[in-house]
Amino acid sequence: MSVASTGRNAGAATAFSRASGNNAVVVKVLSYGAGAASVRNVLAYQSKEEKAHDQDGREVTDLNAEVRSWEREFGNRKGSKDVLRLTYELESTDREHVGRALSALASDGFRDVGDSDRTYAFSVSEGVKGQTRLNLALIIAHEKRDRSDRRSQNRIAADIDDVHAIDARVDRALRMGGLTPVSRYPAEFSSGPKGLAATLHAMQRHGAEVTLSTKTHIEERPGKSGRYYQASDRRELTTSDHKQLTAEAKIVGALMQTRQPRDFMHLLLSGPANVDRGRFLLAGRDFLKEQFSGHRYAYAVHNRNDLEKHPHLHVIVALRNSSDKTLNPNIRDFTEWRVRFADKARERGIAIDRQKRVERAGPPPVKRWEWEMFRRMGATAPANVVEKVISKLRDTPTAPRLEEARKRLDQSRHSVGRVIEMLESIAKDRTAPSTARELSYDLSNGLQREYRRLEIAVREGRDPTREKGEEHMLRSTPISAAQAKAAKETLATTAISVAAKIANPSDRLIFEQATKIIGKVVGLQLDSRVAKNRDRNVIGREKGTSDSLETKSAAGRDHLAEQGIVNKSSSNRPVDASRIARSNAEHSGPEMDRSDRERQKAHQRDREIPKSIKLRPPEEKDRDRSR
Repeated sequence: MSVASTGRNAGAATAFSRASGNNAVVVKVLSYGAGAASVRNVLAYQSKEEKAHDQDGREVTDLNAEVRSWEREFGNRKGSKDVLRLTYELESTDREHVGRALSALASDGFRDVGDSDRTYAFSVSEGVKGQTRLNLALIIAHEKRDRSDRRSQNRIAADIDDVHAIDARVDRALRMGGLTPVSRYPAEFSSGPKGLAATLHAMQRHGAEVTLSTKTHIEERPGKSGRYYQASDRRELTTSDHKQLTAEAKIVGALMQTRQPRDFMHLLLSGPANVDRGRFLLAGRDFLKEQFSGHRYAYAVHNRNDLEKHPHLHVIVALRNSSDKTLNPNIRDFTEWRVRFADKARERGIAIDRQKRVERAGPPPVKRWEWEMFRRMGATAPANVVEKVISKLRDTPTAPRLEEARKRLDQSRHSVGRVIEMLESIAKDRTAPSTARELSYDLSNGLQREYRRLEIAVREGRDPTREKGEEHMLRSTPISAAQAKAAKETLATTAISVAAKIANPSDRLIFEQATKIIGKVVGLQLDSRVAKNRDRNVIGREKGTSDSLETKSAAGRDHLAEQGIVNKSSSNRPVDASRIARSNAEHSGPEMDRSDRERQKAHQRDREIPKSIKLRPPEEKDRDRSR
């Protein structure tokens, strides 16, 4: 088995393909949606340039009828109940008294004592018969500490008992604050960040001010997206601005753990600008008919007549098919779809390549903040931002710079050095299993040769990513499953101990990634050797040979010790004598019952039997016997 360097990858092939005239294809999911309203929005956007066509090739002429038809096929699923809205009619009062009572309740807990981290909002408006109407919104979903939090134990179930318990605590807090509830309205629920925003907007109707109290904060980071986290102190905001409430709902909803249904996906199929529009549309139709057979879908083309822009298809696909099976696409599905769409385009005579964005020689991706910075500052923006935006606007491919390659090489030198040192230490450790020692020795030599080759390329001014990889042979002698297990455990244990001693997080991450790749290579190589040993044993049994292993070398004795086999060959005669004596004692049976006389006769009879036959020439009678 051989380990090839990372120079052999699909990115090189696709880059050469595009350089020879082929263009990249884009297949990606823009969004998921649920419900009739979302379907209407996608279908309306889809048909802004041309009428859409469904899976049967019929033109979508009546938007309302099409939405009703799609809605009948949905499973009427609803999202999780994340926001509880309670509405009370109070005796005439002001918002200051209500705010103090609810603040005291939030410090104590809405559902139970100590449940004091929940976000809530309230508004006070004029009620019926001169009374005061209180609208209270409480998040009953689990609010995460940050986006990496995966717990859900702080969620309140949206059942009748929990709603009554929350209502009782709110009623008691209001009465303790000198407020008297006169009546209450039925409880309402909403789902997700959008449901929270809709609830806040409903509380803000007729110009009422909404007070939001939360522990969710956002940390602004220049040049990066904001970091959402839950702090220990609350922040309060009182406003009647519709847009500000929407922004706050988005911030709070970022840490809200919610479960939303998916009824359809909005898919995008894009091609190069210089492609024939008619052929591109036919290729997309063929792909959709083959890939989403049994699913309902509708598609429409954009930029058919604008030859300077990229033509693309907007497709809406129902996730549940006619067999009641739900489509749940992942990154592997997207890769497969890209390949199949590219094949359909090639069948239509379109030179299109099935590649990912990260693999093609295209302009660099530009983030939103970089666009905004360039729009505000223009040429005075940082040089790297200007270069990325200009490359994107001009569709100029970018290649790795030599200076950046040197920096990456210097950064990886320490991590690669640690990996090589780890392998060399295992190779020199006489207490380690022999299989692990041999494999570590081969891997360390291969890594050193590859690293020196790339280092020479950088030193001589060549791009290391364009260097052709070499192959380094690893040993392929058969081994047992026990040997493979011992070798894997040795390498894994050593890698964990070395990683624990690395203080720099970035260096530790690079080291862990490198050892993960080495672990995969080791696993494949050892498994192939185990399979070879298994095949050899099968052939040996068919020939009637013994499976026992005998060896006199030090490495061979290590192999036998790893397999748990007692080595029956030794250079220590007293040890052999004691082993033979024990074996005779264990196998003492009917042979011990024979008399000594019979044994002596048998022994004498064995001596009389000639051990070999020698051929001699016949003796002559007249031979001189005196000689």
